[in-house]
Amino acid sequence: FYYFIRLCLDKVLLQCVLQSRTLSGADAINALRPFYFAVHPDFFGQHPKEREVNENSLKRLNGYLENLQKPGFRSLKPTQLTFYVRETEPNSSNVQESFSASGFRAVSFTLRTRDLLSTVLDILNSCSLSTEHIQSLNVNSQPDKEAKSAVNRPIKWDKTYYSFTGFKDPEEELEQAQRVETTLTSWLDYNEASAVKKLKKSLPLRKELERLKFELSRELQLSDIRWQRSWGIAHRCSQLHSLARLVQQRPEVLKNVKGRTVVFTDRSGMSAAGHVMLGTMDVHHHWTKIFERLPNYYKLQKRLLSLEDQISQLLGGIQVIYVEELQPLWTLEEYYETLNSFYNKLRDSRLPFHPRSLRGLKMILESDRYAPSLHELGHFMIPTVCDPTALQWFIFAKAQEARENLKRKEEMMITEKELINTSTEKFSLDRLYKEPSVSSAQMIDCCKRLLEESLPYLQGMHLCISHFYSVLQDGDLCIPWNWK
Repeated sequence: FYYFIRLCLDKVLLQCVLQSRTLSGADAINALRPFYFAVHPDFFGQHPKEREVNENSLKRLNGYLENLQKPGFRSLKPTQLTFYVRETEPNSSNVQESFSASGFRAVSFTLRTRDLLSTVLDILNSCSLSTEHIQSLNVNSQPDKEAKSAVNRPIKWDKTYYSFTGFKDPEEELEQAQRVETTLTSWLDYNEASAVKKLKKSLPLRKELERLKFELSRELQLSDIRWQRSWGIAHRCSQLHSLARLVQQRPEVLKNVKGRTVVFTDRSGMSAAGHVMLGTMDVHHHWTKIFERLPNYYKLQKRLLSLEDQISQLLGGIQVIYVEELQPLWTLEEYYETLNSFYNKLRDSRLPFHPRSLRGLKMILESDRYAPSLHELGHFMIPTVCDPTALQWFIFAKAQEARENLKRKEEMMITEKELINTSTEKFSLDRLYKEPSVSSAQMIDCCKRLLEESLPYLQGMHLCISHFYSVLQDGDLCIPWNWK
Protein backbone atom coordinates (compact mmCIF):
# COMPACT_ATOMS: atom_id res chain seq x y z
CA PHE A 1 0.00 0.00 0.00
CA TYR A 2 2.91 2.31 0.80
CA TYR A 3 4.28 1.69 -2.72
CA PHE A 4 0.89 2.58 -4.20
CA ILE A 5 0.69 5.89 -2.27
CA ARG A 6 4.28 6.71 -3.28
CA LEU A 7 3.42 6.04 -6.93
CA CYS A 8 0.45 8.40 -6.74
CA LEU A 9 2.50 11.15 -5.10
CA ASP A 10 5.27 10.79 -7.69
CA LYS A 11 2.65 11.14 -10.42
CA VAL A 12 1.28 14.30 -8.83
CA LEU A 13 4.74 15.84 -8.53
CA LEU A 14 5.53 14.99 -12.15
CA GLN A 15 2.32 16.65 -13.31
CA CYS A 16 3.17 19.79 -11.31
CA VAL A 17 6.63 19.89 -12.89
CA LEU A 18 5.28 19.44 -16.41
CA GLN A 19 2.53 22.01 -15.93
CA SER A 20 5.08 24.63 -14.84
CA ARG A 21 7.25 24.19 -17.91
CA THR A 22 6.81 25.01 -21.58
CA LEU A 23 8.66 23.91 -24.67
CA SER A 24 9.80 26.09 -27.56
CA GLY A 25 9.58 24.91 -31.15
CA ALA A 26 13.34 24.25 -31.26
CA ASP A 27 13.16 22.33 -27.96
CA ALA A 28 10.34 20.21 -29.35
CA ILE A 29 12.41 19.27 -32.41
CA ASN A 30 15.38 18.33 -30.20
CA ALA A 31 13.15 16.30 -27.91
CA LEU A 32 11.69 14.41 -30.87
CA ARG A 33 15.06 13.47 -32.37
CA PRO A 34 14.80 9.80 -31.25
CA PHE A 35 11.33 9.67 -32.82
CA TYR A 36 12.45 11.21 -36.13
CA PHE A 37 15.40 8.82 -36.22
CA ALA A 38 13.03 5.86 -35.76
CA VAL A 39 10.44 6.85 -38.40
CA HIS A 40 12.26 8.98 -41.00
CA PRO A 41 11.24 7.85 -44.53
CA ASP A 42 14.85 7.79 -45.74
CA PHE A 43 15.44 4.69 -43.60
CA PHE A 44 12.60 2.85 -45.37
CA GLY A 45 14.05 2.90 -48.89
CA GLN A 46 13.42 -0.83 -49.39
CA HIS A 47 9.88 -0.63 -48.02
CA PRO A 48 7.94 1.79 -50.30
CA LYS A 49 4.56 1.23 -48.62
CA GLU A 50 5.88 1.93 -45.11
CA ARG A 51 7.91 4.88 -46.41
CA GLU A 52 4.83 6.48 -47.94
CA VAL A 53 2.78 5.98 -44.76
CA ASN A 54 5.51 7.67 -42.67
CA GLU A 55 5.83 10.53 -45.18
CA ASN A 56 2.11 11.26 -45.01
CA SER A 57 1.98 10.97 -41.21
CA LEU A 58 4.98 13.28 -40.77
CA LYS A 59 3.29 15.93 -42.93
CA ARG A 60 0.19 15.81 -40.74
CA LEU A 61 2.24 15.76 -37.52
CA ASN A 62 4.28 18.79 -38.61
CA GLY A 63 1.04 20.63 -39.37
CA TYR A 64 -0.26 19.76 -35.90
CA LEU A 65 2.95 21.03 -34.25
CA GLU A 66 2.88 24.24 -36.32
CA ASN A 67 -0.71 24.96 -35.29
CA LEU A 68 0.18 24.47 -31.62
CA GLN A 69 2.73 27.27 -31.91
CA LYS A 70 0.38 29.75 -33.60
CA PRO A 71 -0.60 32.63 -31.30
CA GLY A 72 -4.19 32.63 -30.17
CA PHE A 73 -5.07 29.06 -31.14
CA ARG A 74 -7.97 27.62 -29.16
CA SER A 75 -8.11 23.92 -29.76
CA LEU A 76 -7.08 21.37 -32.35
CA LYS A 77 -9.13 18.59 -33.83
CA PRO A 78 -7.93 15.15 -32.61
CA THR A 79 -5.43 13.82 -35.15
CA GLN A 80 -4.91 10.09 -35.65
CA LEU A 81 -1.47 9.08 -36.90
CA THR A 82 0.17 5.82 -37.90
CA PHE A 83 3.94 5.31 -38.12
CA TYR A 84 6.19 2.40 -38.89
CA VAL A 85 8.85 2.58 -36.16
CA ARG A 86 12.31 1.13 -36.76
CA GLU A 87 13.97 -1.09 -34.19
CA THR A 88 16.59 1.34 -32.96
CA GLU A 89 17.20 -0.49 -29.68
CA PRO A 90 17.32 -4.22 -30.47
CA ASN A 91 18.04 -5.17 -26.86
CA SER A 92 14.93 -3.49 -25.50
CA SER A 93 12.93 -6.36 -24.01
CA ASN A 94 9.63 -4.50 -23.65
CA VAL A 95 9.11 -3.83 -27.35
CA GLN A 96 11.24 -6.40 -29.15
CA GLU A 97 8.46 -8.95 -29.53
CA SER A 98 6.23 -6.50 -31.43
CA PHE A 99 8.76 -5.95 -34.22
CA SER A 100 8.28 -7.67 -37.56
CA ALA A 101 10.95 -9.67 -39.34
CA SER A 102 11.78 -6.52 -41.31
CA GLY A 103 12.80 -4.68 -38.15
CA PHE A 104 9.89 -2.26 -37.70
CA ARG A 105 6.42 -2.17 -36.14
CA ALA A 106 3.25 -0.23 -36.81
CA VAL A 107 2.17 2.25 -34.14
CA SER A 108 -1.12 4.20 -34.21
CA PHE A 109 -2.09 6.94 -31.78
CA THR A 110 -4.37 9.98 -31.59
CA LEU A 111 -3.09 13.43 -30.56
CA ARG A 112 -5.49 15.47 -28.41
CA THR A 113 -2.88 17.59 -26.63
CA ARG A 114 -2.98 21.39 -26.25
CA ASP A 115 0.72 22.25 -25.79
CA LEU A 116 4.09 21.22 -27.22
CA LEU A 117 5.43 19.51 -24.11
CA SER A 118 2.51 17.15 -23.63
CA THR A 119 2.45 16.49 -27.39
CA VAL A 120 6.13 15.49 -27.39
CA LEU A 121 5.61 13.22 -24.38
CA ASP A 122 2.54 11.66 -25.97
CA ILE A 123 4.42 10.88 -29.19
CA LEU A 124 7.45 9.37 -27.46
CA ASN A 125 5.36 7.30 -25.06
CA SER A 126 3.11 6.04 -27.85
CA CYS A 127 6.18 4.80 -29.74
CA SER A 128 7.77 3.27 -26.60
CA LEU A 129 10.69 5.71 -26.81
CA SER A 130 12.51 7.12 -23.80
CA THR A 131 11.47 10.49 -22.35
CA GLU A 132 14.37 10.82 -19.90
CA HIS A 133 16.27 13.26 -22.13
CA ILE A 134 13.44 15.80 -21.89
CA GLN A 135 14.34 16.55 -18.26
CA SER A 136 17.72 17.88 -19.42
CA LEU A 137 16.26 20.25 -22.02
CA ASN A 138 16.47 23.97 -21.34
CA VAL A 139 12.72 24.55 -21.12
CA ASN A 140 11.26 27.89 -20.17
CA SER A 141 9.57 28.46 -16.87
CA GLN A 142 6.18 30.12 -16.91
CA PRO A 143 5.56 33.20 -14.77
CA ASP A 144 5.44 32.62 -10.99
CA LYS A 145 1.73 33.34 -10.96
CA GLU A 146 1.02 30.53 -13.40
CA ALA A 147 3.36 28.18 -11.56
CA LYS A 148 1.58 28.82 -8.26
CA SER A 149 -1.81 28.32 -9.82
CA ALA A 150 -0.63 24.96 -11.20
CA VAL A 151 0.16 23.75 -7.67
CA ASN A 152 -3.33 24.75 -6.50
CA ARG A 153 -5.05 22.79 -9.21
CA PRO A 154 -7.02 19.65 -8.27
CA ILE A 155 -4.89 16.55 -7.81
CA LYS A 156 -4.70 14.33 -10.87
CA TRP A 157 -4.45 10.81 -9.51
CA ASP A 158 -2.68 7.93 -11.22
CA LYS A 159 -4.95 5.62 -13.26
CA THR A 160 -4.31 2.80 -10.79
CA TYR A 161 -6.02 4.88 -8.08
CA TYR A 162 -9.35 4.69 -9.92
CA SER A 163 -8.92 0.98 -10.61
CA PHE A 164 -8.15 0.32 -6.93
CA THR A 165 -10.92 2.46 -5.42
CA GLY A 166 -13.61 1.98 -8.08
CA PHE A 167 -14.10 5.73 -8.45
CA LYS A 168 -14.69 7.16 -11.93
CA ASP A 169 -11.83 8.90 -13.69
CA PRO A 170 -13.18 12.37 -14.66
CA GLU A 171 -10.52 12.81 -17.35
CA GLU A 172 -11.41 9.49 -18.98
CA GLU A 173 -15.10 10.34 -18.88
CA LEU A 174 -14.40 13.67 -20.57
CA GLU A 175 -12.30 11.98 -23.28
CA GLN A 176 -15.03 9.42 -23.93
CA ALA A 177 -17.60 12.18 -24.28
CA GLN A 178 -15.38 14.04 -26.74
CA ARG A 179 -14.24 10.98 -28.66
CA VAL A 180 -16.56 10.65 -31.63
CA GLU A 181 -15.46 8.35 -34.42
CA THR A 182 -14.68 10.26 -37.61
CA THR A 183 -17.06 9.43 -40.43
CA LEU A 184 -16.68 10.31 -44.09
CA THR A 185 -19.66 12.67 -44.17
CA SER A 186 -18.69 14.46 -40.96
CA TRP A 187 -15.10 14.86 -42.12
CA LEU A 188 -16.13 16.16 -45.55
CA ASP A 189 -18.59 18.56 -43.94
CA TYR A 190 -15.84 19.91 -41.69
CA ASN A 191 -13.08 20.11 -44.34
CA GLU A 192 -14.92 20.92 -47.58
CA ALA A 193 -14.53 24.70 -47.34
CA SER A 194 -10.80 24.47 -46.66
CA ALA A 195 -10.26 22.04 -49.54
CA VAL A 196 -12.25 24.17 -51.99
CA LYS A 197 -10.26 27.27 -51.02
CA LYS A 198 -6.92 25.50 -51.50
CA LEU A 199 -8.06 23.92 -54.75
CA LYS A 200 -9.13 27.25 -56.26
CA LYS A 201 -5.83 28.80 -55.22
CA SER A 202 -3.91 25.98 -56.91
CA LEU A 203 -5.80 26.04 -60.24
CA PRO A 204 -3.46 28.52 -62.01
CA LEU A 205 -0.45 26.47 -60.94
CA ARG A 206 -2.13 23.24 -62.06
CA LYS A 207 -2.65 24.74 -65.54
CA GLU A 208 0.96 25.89 -65.57
CA LEU A 209 2.12 22.40 -64.60
CA GLU A 210 0.13 20.78 -67.40
CA ARG A 211 1.45 23.32 -69.91
CA LEU A 212 5.07 22.79 -68.89
CA LYS A 213 4.68 19.02 -68.89
CA PHE A 214 3.07 19.00 -72.34
CA GLU A 215 5.64 21.35 -73.89
CA LEU A 216 8.65 19.52 -72.46
CA SER A 217 7.26 16.11 -73.40
CA ARG A 218 6.69 17.31 -76.96
CA GLU A 219 10.03 19.11 -77.33
CA LEU A 220 12.08 16.23 -75.91
CA GLN A 221 9.75 13.53 -77.33
CA LEU A 222 9.39 11.97 -73.88
CA SER A 223 7.17 9.02 -73.08
CA ASP A 224 6.15 10.60 -69.75
CA ILE A 225 7.20 12.85 -66.87
CA ARG A 226 6.66 11.55 -63.34
CA TRP A 227 7.46 12.26 -59.72
CA GLN A 228 8.57 9.70 -57.16
CA ARG A 229 6.92 11.53 -54.26
CA SER A 230 3.73 13.49 -53.81
CA TRP A 231 5.36 16.92 -53.96
CA GLY A 232 3.10 19.97 -54.18
CA ILE A 233 2.14 21.59 -57.49
CA ALA A 234 4.44 24.59 -56.92
CA HIS A 235 7.39 22.28 -56.24
CA ARG A 236 6.69 20.30 -59.41
CA CYS A 237 6.43 23.45 -61.52
CA SER A 238 9.79 24.60 -60.15
CA GLN A 239 11.39 21.31 -61.19
CA LEU A 240 9.96 21.53 -64.71
CA HIS A 241 11.17 25.14 -65.02
CA SER A 242 14.67 23.92 -64.11
CA LEU A 243 14.53 21.25 -66.79
CA ALA A 244 13.24 23.80 -69.32
CA ARG A 245 16.20 26.10 -68.56
CA LEU A 246 18.60 23.22 -69.12
CA VAL A 247 16.93 22.51 -72.47
CA GLN A 248 17.61 26.11 -73.53
CA GLN A 249 21.21 26.07 -72.26
CA ARG A 250 22.31 22.60 -73.44
CA PRO A 251 19.86 21.30 -76.06
CA GLU A 252 22.47 18.98 -77.60
CA VAL A 253 22.78 16.76 -74.50
CA LEU A 254 19.06 16.13 -74.25
CA LYS A 255 18.67 14.45 -77.63
CA ASN A 256 19.53 11.11 -75.98
CA VAL A 257 16.38 11.15 -73.82
CA LYS A 258 13.98 10.65 -76.74
CA GLY A 259 11.25 8.10 -76.03
CA ARG A 260 12.11 7.80 -72.33
CA THR A 261 10.29 8.58 -69.10
CA VAL A 262 11.81 11.25 -66.84
CA VAL A 263 11.29 10.81 -63.09
CA PHE A 264 12.05 13.53 -60.53
CA THR A 265 13.33 11.74 -57.47
CA ASP A 266 15.95 11.80 -54.69
CA ARG A 267 19.00 10.93 -56.80
CA SER A 268 20.14 11.15 -60.40
CA GLY A 269 20.84 8.23 -62.73
CA MET A 270 18.81 5.58 -64.52
CA SER A 271 16.34 3.43 -62.61
CA ALA A 272 16.00 -0.33 -62.82
CA ALA A 273 12.83 0.26 -64.85
CA GLY A 274 14.82 2.19 -67.47
CA HIS A 275 13.58 5.67 -66.48
CA VAL A 276 15.87 8.72 -66.41
CA MET A 277 16.08 9.89 -62.78
CA LEU A 278 16.74 13.56 -62.02
CA GLY A 279 17.65 14.24 -58.40
CA THR A 280 15.70 17.23 -57.11
CA MET A 281 18.64 18.32 -54.94
CA ASP A 282 21.15 18.13 -57.80
CA VAL A 283 22.24 21.12 -59.88
CA HIS A 284 22.17 21.34 -63.69
CA HIS A 285 25.75 20.09 -63.86
CA HIS A 286 24.71 16.72 -62.41
CA TRP A 287 21.67 16.48 -64.69
CA THR A 288 23.87 17.25 -67.72
CA LYS A 289 26.24 14.42 -66.78
CA ILE A 290 23.30 11.98 -66.62
CA PHE A 291 22.05 12.97 -70.08
CA GLU A 292 25.58 12.62 -71.48
CA ARG A 293 25.89 9.10 -70.02
CA LEU A 294 22.56 7.87 -71.42
CA PRO A 295 24.14 5.94 -74.36
CA ASN A 296 26.20 3.92 -71.85
CA TYR A 297 23.12 3.37 -69.70
CA TYR A 298 21.25 2.02 -72.73
CA LYS A 299 24.04 -0.50 -73.38
CA LEU A 300 23.87 -1.66 -69.75
CA GLN A 301 20.11 -1.93 -70.01
CA LYS A 302 20.45 -4.32 -72.98
CA ARG A 303 22.81 -6.49 -70.95
CA LEU A 304 20.32 -6.41 -68.08
CA LEU A 305 17.46 -7.55 -70.31
CA SER A 306 19.65 -10.37 -71.62
CA LEU A 307 20.44 -11.39 -68.04
CA GLU A 308 16.74 -11.51 -67.21
CA ASP A 309 16.19 -13.83 -70.19
CA GLN A 310 18.98 -16.13 -69.02
CA ILE A 311 17.49 -16.34 -65.53
CA SER A 312 14.10 -17.06 -67.08
CA GLN A 313 15.56 -19.95 -69.07
CA LEU A 314 17.13 -21.45 -65.94
CA LEU A 315 13.78 -21.24 -64.10
CA GLY A 316 11.53 -22.90 -66.66
CA GLY A 317 10.44 -19.75 -68.47
CA ILE A 318 9.25 -17.73 -65.44
CA GLN A 319 9.46 -13.99 -66.27
CA VAL A 320 11.67 -11.70 -64.15
CA ILE A 321 9.92 -8.36 -63.66
CA TYR A 322 10.60 -5.12 -61.79
CA VAL A 323 7.58 -3.51 -60.07
CA GLU A 324 8.24 0.11 -59.10
CA GLU A 325 5.41 0.22 -56.53
CA LEU A 326 6.65 -2.87 -54.66
CA GLN A 327 10.44 -2.76 -54.95
CA PRO A 328 13.14 -0.32 -53.84
CA LEU A 329 14.07 2.46 -56.25
CA TRP A 330 17.17 0.66 -57.51
CA THR A 331 19.50 2.26 -60.01
CA LEU A 332 20.24 0.36 -63.19
CA GLU A 333 23.71 -0.52 -61.87
CA GLU A 334 22.37 -1.80 -58.54
CA TYR A 335 19.72 -3.93 -60.22
CA TYR A 336 22.19 -5.38 -62.71
CA GLU A 337 24.55 -6.45 -59.91
CA THR A 338 21.62 -8.05 -58.07
CA LEU A 339 20.52 -9.96 -61.16
CA ASN A 340 24.07 -11.03 -61.99
CA SER A 341 24.68 -12.41 -58.49
CA PHE A 342 21.38 -14.31 -58.56
CA TYR A 343 22.10 -15.67 -62.05
CA ASN A 344 25.53 -17.01 -61.01
CA LYS A 345 23.98 -18.78 -58.04
CA LEU A 346 21.31 -20.41 -60.23
CA ARG A 347 23.79 -21.39 -62.92
CA ASP A 348 26.06 -23.12 -60.43
CA SER A 349 23.16 -24.98 -58.79
CA ARG A 350 21.91 -26.49 -62.11
CA LEU A 351 18.27 -26.77 -61.00
CA PRO A 352 16.27 -29.34 -63.06
CA PHE A 353 13.46 -27.08 -64.34
CA HIS A 354 11.75 -28.34 -67.48
CA PRO A 355 12.07 -25.75 -70.29
CA ARG A 356 9.03 -23.47 -70.57
CA SER A 357 7.19 -25.37 -67.80
CA LEU A 358 6.65 -22.12 -65.87
CA ARG A 359 5.84 -19.82 -68.78
CA GLY A 360 3.24 -17.20 -67.86
CA LEU A 361 4.43 -16.93 -64.25
CA LYS A 362 6.29 -13.88 -62.91
CA MET A 363 8.82 -13.16 -60.17
CA ILE A 364 10.56 -10.17 -58.59
CA LEU A 365 13.85 -10.16 -56.71
CA GLU A 366 14.07 -8.80 -53.16
CA SER A 367 17.17 -8.01 -51.13
CA ASP A 368 15.59 -7.78 -47.67
CA ARG A 369 13.93 -11.20 -47.33
CA TYR A 370 15.24 -14.68 -46.57
CA ALA A 371 12.31 -16.88 -47.59
CA PRO A 372 10.36 -16.92 -50.89
CA SER A 373 6.68 -15.95 -50.89
CA LEU A 374 3.76 -15.60 -53.27
CA HIS A 375 2.19 -12.14 -53.57
CA GLU A 376 -1.59 -11.81 -53.67
CA LEU A 377 -1.24 -10.35 -57.19
CA GLY A 378 0.29 -13.60 -58.42
CA HIS A 379 4.03 -12.92 -58.73
CA PHE A 380 6.69 -14.74 -56.73
CA MET A 381 8.81 -12.64 -54.38
CA ILE A 382 12.24 -14.27 -54.41
CA PRO A 383 15.07 -13.27 -52.02
CA THR A 384 18.46 -12.86 -53.67
CA VAL A 385 19.96 -15.04 -50.90
CA CYS A 386 17.38 -17.80 -51.31
CA ASP A 387 18.66 -21.39 -51.35
CA PRO A 388 18.17 -22.69 -54.94
CA THR A 389 16.80 -26.07 -53.83
CA ALA A 390 14.27 -24.47 -51.47
CA LEU A 391 13.34 -22.07 -54.27
CA GLN A 392 12.68 -24.95 -56.67
CA TRP A 393 10.29 -26.76 -54.34
CA PHE A 394 8.49 -23.56 -53.37
CA ILE A 395 7.82 -22.61 -57.00
CA PHE A 396 6.61 -26.13 -57.82
CA ALA A 397 4.25 -26.12 -54.83
CA LYS A 398 2.81 -22.65 -55.53
CA ALA A 399 2.72 -22.61 -59.34
CA GLN A 400 -1.00 -23.34 -59.69
CA GLU A 401 -1.96 -20.83 -56.99
CA ALA A 402 0.23 -18.23 -58.72
CA ARG A 403 -1.62 -18.75 -62.02
CA GLU A 404 -4.97 -18.33 -60.27
CA ASN A 405 -3.78 -15.13 -58.55
CA LEU A 406 -2.54 -13.69 -61.85
CA LYS A 407 -5.91 -14.35 -63.46
CA ARG A 408 -7.69 -12.77 -60.51
CA LYS A 409 -5.35 -9.76 -60.74
CA GLU A 410 -6.36 -9.11 -64.38
CA GLU A 411 -10.04 -9.29 -63.46
CA MET A 412 -9.52 -6.96 -60.48
CA MET A 413 -7.69 -4.35 -62.57
CA ILE A 414 -10.58 -4.27 -65.05
CA THR A 415 -13.10 -3.95 -62.21
CA GLU A 416 -11.01 -1.26 -60.51
CA LYS A 417 -10.79 0.84 -63.68
CA GLU A 418 -14.56 0.57 -64.27
CA LEU A 419 -15.36 1.58 -60.68
CA ILE A 420 -12.99 4.57 -60.83
CA ASN A 421 -14.67 5.79 -64.01
CA THR A 422 -18.17 5.23 -62.58
CA SER A 423 -17.33 6.99 -59.31
CA THR A 424 -15.68 9.91 -61.11
CA GLU A 425 -18.76 10.37 -63.25
CA LYS A 426 -21.33 9.98 -60.45
CA PHE A 427 -19.72 12.50 -58.10
CA SER A 428 -18.53 14.83 -60.90
CA LEU A 429 -14.96 14.54 -59.63
CA ASP A 430 -12.19 16.32 -61.46
CA ARG A 431 -9.89 13.43 -60.57
CA LEU A 432 -10.04 10.18 -58.59
CA TYR A 433 -6.80 8.34 -57.84
CA LYS A 434 -5.12 6.24 -55.17
CA GLU A 435 -1.77 6.10 -53.40
CA PRO A 436 0.55 3.27 -54.52
CA SER A 437 0.25 1.64 -51.08
CA VAL A 438 -3.51 1.09 -51.62
CA SER A 439 -4.14 -2.27 -53.28
CA SER A 440 -6.63 -2.95 -56.06
CA ALA A 441 -8.80 -4.96 -53.67
CA GLN A 442 -8.90 -2.04 -51.23
CA MET A 443 -9.69 0.44 -54.02
CA ILE A 444 -12.52 -1.76 -55.31
CA ASP A 445 -14.05 -2.06 -51.84
CA CYS A 446 -13.75 1.70 -51.30
CA CYS A 447 -15.39 2.65 -54.62
CA LYS A 448 -18.24 0.17 -54.21
CA ARG A 449 -19.15 1.71 -50.86
CA LEU A 450 -18.72 5.26 -52.17
CA LEU A 451 -21.22 4.57 -54.97
CA GLU A 452 -23.85 3.75 -52.34
CA GLU A 453 -23.53 7.25 -50.84
CA SER A 454 -24.80 10.67 -51.81
CA LEU A 455 -21.83 13.05 -51.55
CA PRO A 456 -22.47 16.47 -53.14
CA TYR A 457 -19.31 17.77 -51.41
CA LEU A 458 -17.12 16.00 -54.00
CA GLN A 459 -18.23 17.86 -57.12
CA GLY A 460 -15.21 19.23 -58.97
CA MET A 461 -12.75 17.96 -56.34
CA HIS A 462 -9.58 15.90 -56.56
CA LEU A 463 -10.09 12.77 -54.42
CA CYS A 464 -7.19 10.56 -53.34
CA ILE A 465 -7.82 7.16 -51.74
CA SER A 466 -5.24 6.74 -49.01
CA HIS A 467 -4.92 5.36 -45.48
CA PHE A 468 -5.70 8.62 -43.67
CA TYR A 469 -7.96 11.66 -43.72
CA SER A 470 -6.14 14.82 -44.83
CA VAL A 471 -6.41 17.88 -47.05
CA LEU A 472 -3.28 18.35 -49.14
CA GLN A 473 -1.74 21.79 -49.65
CA ASP A 474 -3.20 22.01 -53.17
CA GLY A 475 -6.74 21.07 -52.13
CA ASP A 476 -6.74 17.32 -52.83
CA LEU A 477 -9.00 15.41 -50.43
CA CYS A 478 -7.43 12.27 -49.01
CA ILE A 479 -9.70 9.68 -47.39
CA PRO A 480 -8.88 6.21 -46.04
CA TRP A 481 -9.95 3.33 -48.26
CA ASN A 482 -11.75 1.75 -45.28
CA TRP A 483 -13.72 4.92 -44.34
CA LYS A 484 -16.70 4.64 -42.03
